[in-house]
Amino acid sequence: MNENEQILSPTEIYKRLVGYVKPYWKAFSIAILAMVVFAATETGLAAIMKLLMDGSFVDRDPATIKLIPLLLIGLFLIRGVANFITTYGLGWIARNVIKSLRAEMFDRLLVLPASFYDQSTSGQLMSKLLYDVEQVANATTDAILTLIRDSLIIIGLLAWMIYLNGMLSLILLLTIPLIAVLVFKISSRFRKISKNIQDSMGNVSHISSEIIEGHREVKTFGSQDYESERFNQANQDNRRQSMRMVSTDAISQPIIQLITVLGLAGVIYLATLPTMLESITVGGFISFITAMFMILTPLKRLTKINSKLQRGIAAAQSIFTLIDEVAEPDLGTKTLARARGEINYKAISFAYNNDGHNVLDDISFHAKAGQTIAFVGHSGSGKTTLVSLLSRLYPIQQGAIEIDGINIDELKLDDLREQISLVNQNVILFNDTIANNICYGHKESVSNEKIIAAAKAAHAWDFINQLPEGLATQVGQNGVLLSGGQRQRLAIARALLRDAPILILDEATASLDSVAERHIQQALDSLMADRTTLVIAHRLSTIENADTIIVMHDGHIVESGTHTELLAKGQHYAELHRLQFQTNDSSD
Repeated sequence: MNENEQILSPTEIYKRLVGYVKPYWKAFSIAILAMVVFAATETGLAAIMKLLMDGSFVDRDPATIKLIPLLLIGLFLIRGVANFITTYGLGWIARNVIKSLRAEMFDRLLVLPASFYDQSTSGQLMSKLLYDVEQVANATTDAILTLIRDSLIIIGLLAWMIYLNGMLSLILLLTIPLIAVLVFKISSRFRKISKNIQDSMGNVSHISSEIIEGHREVKTFGSQDYESERFNQANQDNRRQSMRMVSTDAISQPIIQLITVLGLAGVIYLATLPTMLESITVGGFISFITAMFMILTPLKRLTKINSKLQRGIAAAQSIFTLIDEVAEPDLGTKTLARARGEINYKAISFAYNNDGHNVLDDISFHAKAGQTIAFVGHSGSGKTTLVSLLSRLYPIQQGAIEIDGINIDELKLDDLREQISLVNQNVILFNDTIANNICYGHKESVSNEKIIAAAKAAHAWDFINQLPEGLATQVGQNGVLLSGGQRQRLAIARALLRDAPILILDEATASLDSVAERHIQQALDSLMADRTTLVIAHRLSTIENADTIIVMHDGHIVESGTHTELLAKGQHYAELHRLQFQTNDSSD
C-alpha cells in the first residue's frame, strides 16, 4: 500500500461521489421523479387487480369493465416513458461523472513525481483509468437505479398492502431486520473481494502490456512458455477472486429470498383463515397476494445489486487513492525568461530509498554558460540521476543546484523546464505524425519551414522526404515504424526546435551507425555552440572536445578535467579510455 493511501469509509466514498453528481442535479432530480412515477405504476397494477376483481367479476359493473383496459394501456404508457427518462438520465449522468473522473485522474498522472512512476506499473495505472472507472459507472447507474427505484416500488407495494390489511403486512415487515443484518455482513465481504479483483486485474494488465511492448524480446529469447505461465498465474488469480465474488453472491441471494418467502408463506396461511377471509373482499385479497408476489422481483434485484455496489465502492476507493496522490512540488515563485546557462551543483547528495545508500554523494561542479560538461563512468555510477535533478524530476534532498545563481527550487517548475532540452538514449516518440513529434512541447503553432529546418539540421530530412506522406507520416506507438537511428534523429530535431539554453544529451548518438553518428555529431556540435550542455557518454570519442569531463564511480566524482589532462593523469579516465579503445581495436 502506498504511504499516501488512506482508507475511506463507504459513507465517505459516497459523499465524495455525490460531489461529482452535484453539477447534474437537475437531470438527477428528473430521473428521481421518473423513478417515483415508475414505482407508482407498480402499485397501480396491484390496485387495478382489486378494481378488476370487485368491479368486473363480483359487481359486474359495465363502466368498470370498460375502464380497466384503458387504465392498463395508460398505465403502461406512463411506465414506459418513466423508464426511458430514468435509464437515459442516469446513464447520461454516469458517463459525465466518468468523464470527469478520468480527466481528473489523467491530469493527476501528468503532475505526479517520477518517484511515483518508479513504484507503479503502467498496467496497474491503466487498470485504474479504464477498468476501475467502469466499475464506478456500473455502481452509479445500475446500482442507483435498482436501489432507488426498487426501494420505492417495495415501499409503494407495502403501503398498499398495509392499506388493504395491516395485520398481514406486519408479518412481512418482521423479515426486514433479518435481511438488513445479512446484507450488512455480506457487504463487507464484497468490498474486500472487489479490492482483490482490482489488484489481480492490475497484474493481468501489467503482464499484458509488458508482452505487447517486449514481443520482440519474448520471441527472440524463446520465452513464450515462461510468459504464458506468468500470465496464466495472474489470470488464474483473477478468476479465483471473481469466483469468490460469484459464490458469495450466489449464496446470499437464496438465503435472503428464503427469509422473504417464509414471511410470504405465513401471510398466505393467515390470509386463508376463515376469520381473515371475512374481513377482506375478493378483490382486496387478490390485490394483496398480487402485491405480495410483485415485491419478490424488486427484492431479488436488490439482493443482486449489493455485489455490484460494493465493486463500485472498492473501485472508487482505488480511483480516489490515485487522485489524492501528492503532485510534484512546485513552490517556486521566481520566473526566468531565458537563462544564460550557468549551472552550479553544490554538495548534492541523493538516495532513492531510505536504506542508507546514496546514489549521489557530495557532488559539486560548476558549468559556465556555453560550456560542455561530460559525465563518464560505469553503469550505476549516478550519471543519469545527476542530470535528472536539474529539471527537478526528483526533489533535491541535500545540497543545492543553481541556474544563473538562482536556486532551482525557487523557480516555477514550468519556467525551470522551459530552459532545458533533452535527447535521451531511450527515445520516446508519440503515436502521431513526424511533424507533431518534432514540435512536441511547443505551446504555439510552429511553421513547416521551422520543422523542416530542424529536421535538416538533425540529418533527418533525407529519410523523412522519402516517406510517402513526409512530415504527415504516422510513426506508430513509440516510433515502432522507424529505425532506432531515425528515432534518434527525430529526438535531436525536437531538441533543435525547442532552442533551450541548457541541453542534456544522454547517449544521444547511441543508436546510430558510424556514418550517421558522424553527421549527427556535426549537428550536435553546432547545437551545443551557444548552449550549456551536460553530456552523458559511454563512447569517449564523442566527448574529447568537452570543456570538462567528470568521471563518476559509485555516486562520487573521482576525477575531472579535460580529455588531455585526464589522459595525462593515467587514472580512472585513462583506464576507461584504454579499455574502450582496446575493445574497438580488437573488434576491428
